Amino acid sequence: QVQLVESGGGLVQPGGSLRLSCAASGFIFSTYAVAWYRQAPGKEREFVAAISSTGGVTTYADSVKGRFTISKDNAKNTVYLQMNSQTPEDTAVYYCEAYNGRNNYWGQGTQVTVSS
Repeated sequence: QVQLVESGGGLVQPGGSLRLSCAASGFIFSTYAVAWYRQAPGKEREFVAAISSTGGVTTYADSVKGRFTISKDNAKNTVYLQMNSQTPEDTAVYYCEAYNGRNNYWGQGTQVTVSS
């Protein structure tokens, strides 16, 4: 059974940090690239960051570049999103997607709220 489970969301103050995790099971995780997306209330889902199957190549949206870091641990079947210097504009539900050109899988999302 294929599963992607996000965790690590919560409430953080402006300027604070959170680390999201995306844990995979049921497929060969090391052969999949992974991306993080987010969706704020009333807005479309937007791309945040992506990492290649081996972890050697990363891509970021301009809005998070320099503040967020994506990483992949194939031994643990997990991708992380380290979020620093957060602003209220980072408030959203964060989703991870695993894809390999033939299949793609989504997690259920985790809520991140940045507020004082």
